[in-house]
Amino acid sequence: MTTTSPLLQRLGVALPIVQGPMTGSDTPQLAAAVSNAGGLGFLGCGMRAPAAMLEAAAAVRAATSRPFGMNLFVLPTPQPAAAEVDAALARLAPLYARFGLAAQAPARWCEDFAAQLDALVAARPAVASFTFGILSAAQVRRVKSEAGSLVIGVATTVAEALAWQDVGADAVVASGMEAGGHRGTFLAQSADDWEASQVGTMALVPACVDALAIPVIAAGGIADARGVAAALALGAQAAQLGTAFLACPESAISAAQRAAMARAQAGDTRITRVFSGRPARGIQNQAMRSLTPQADAIPAYPIQNALMGPVRRAAAQAGDADYIALWAGQGVGLVRARPAAELVRALLPQ
Repeated sequence: MTTTSPLLQRLGVALPIVQGPMTGSDTPQLAAAVSNAGGLGFLGCGMRAPAAMLEAAAAVRAATSRPFGMNLFVLPTPQPAAAEVDAALARLAPLYARFGLAAQAPARWCEDFAAQLDALVAARPAVASFTFGILSAAQVRRVKSEAGSLVIGVATTVAEALAWQDVGADAVVASGMEAGGHRGTFLAQSADDWEASQVGTMALVPACVDALAIPVIAAGGIADARGVAAALALGAQAAQLGTAFLACPESAISAAQRAAMARAQAGDTRITRVFSGRPARGIQNQAMRSLTPQADAIPAYPIQNALMGPVRRAAAQAGDADYIALWAGQGVGLVRARPAAELVRALLPQ
């Protein structure tokens, strides 16, 4: 497939296929394979330490000379009250006990965003994308001037897309509610705002295309060539896929998650806060069912995410899919496990 869209020309890639940055599940091998196949591979660096970011970027460069991207969570470091942490640990005590874990707060809640941004600038990826929040115009200028990177922001509403355009982003990922993993919503201030931000891909993408003067990348529920063709027909200049690439052998997901994905259909996914404190879509399992009645009391990301980390890791080691965050989008039933390069070829509209 040949295309001359302005976005692909600026990205320096041949195909309108973007591998979603799947923090915790991606690998340099996956990003390099996608880039080598003509798409845009990504490293999800939201939970990587600065040194690990630089190491991963070097590993991608060792495997490909083609452009790739790095993604960060725009996130302040929280300072939760001790009472909030104690209450959260008490709620999770049965899960800790199930896996023989000590119920205690982690040494840190998340990586320092300022240090991560410094590392991204030092790594100089072709593309830098951001979610969970928005950069200032000065930060956007810094990434462009010092790293030479194109800046892409994730938006779940037209208002968020316009906000990214206003600070100087080069493109926007319009992420529909069908997407797997965390919602990138950042303007929501209340439960009603979060609900209003759950806009489907088919509605969000053309609305963003009409409202913006910068390119739009479609994301959410896209899992095969038909979805890519639909995204391009809606005016997007590329399609971003996460769940489809999770099933590739190059990804880092556990055998238990691979098995759960192979059985799942669109109706098996739910948006939940129980694993991380931020709404995210995944395959329903026992952890989701047991913690959902307490969802309103769960602390926000990254506190709940850090507290659930030991449970998720222990469950993955035990092969227990009922206590893993099985992030997946509504396109999961269309996914077929295959090497990343083969998947990229299969995604091209005929």
